[in-house]
Amino acid sequence: MTDRRTHGLQKMNEVYGWEMPDIQGDPYFDLTVEHLFGTIWTRPGLSMRDKRLLTLAAVTAVGNSDLAEIQINAALHNGELTAEELKEVAVFITHYLGFPLGSKLDGAVSKVVRQRKKAAEKGAGEDKRANVDAAVKMHSGKSLDDE
Repeated sequence: MTDRRTHGLQKMNEVYGWEMPDIQGDPYFDLTVEHLFGTIWTRPGLSMRDKRLLTLAAVTAVGNSDLAEIQINAALHNGELTAEELKEVAVFITHYLGFPLGSKLDGAVSKVVRQRKKAAEKGAGEDKRANVDAAVKMHSGKSLDDE
């Protein structure tokens, strides 16, 4: 494994808050790991919190609530944003993107907070397999079960 790939996977794990599998031989996944996470997410100048907020704004703008849920869960897991701050992000962004997209983000925040609370009450922690599977699908088009 190259240093760039190793560094990219480490950053990807940090960004998502769980261990991503290293999917070998998938050119799109390779580009994601080596360029997006190995180069872009590791650039100086913006904090992880800044990058998370920008990512949430972008995925909200295109209406991708599945990716918003992954980012929300990771932000909570990594301590970058609180549930209250994420609710404020939804209120704020609604006034720039409109009610339908802002309410989708607000719904995603509520859903993730509810799921995390329920898991904590059961002592189960978060459902990392579901998170990893969603991220793998997003970056490679495959499911963990396809492996």
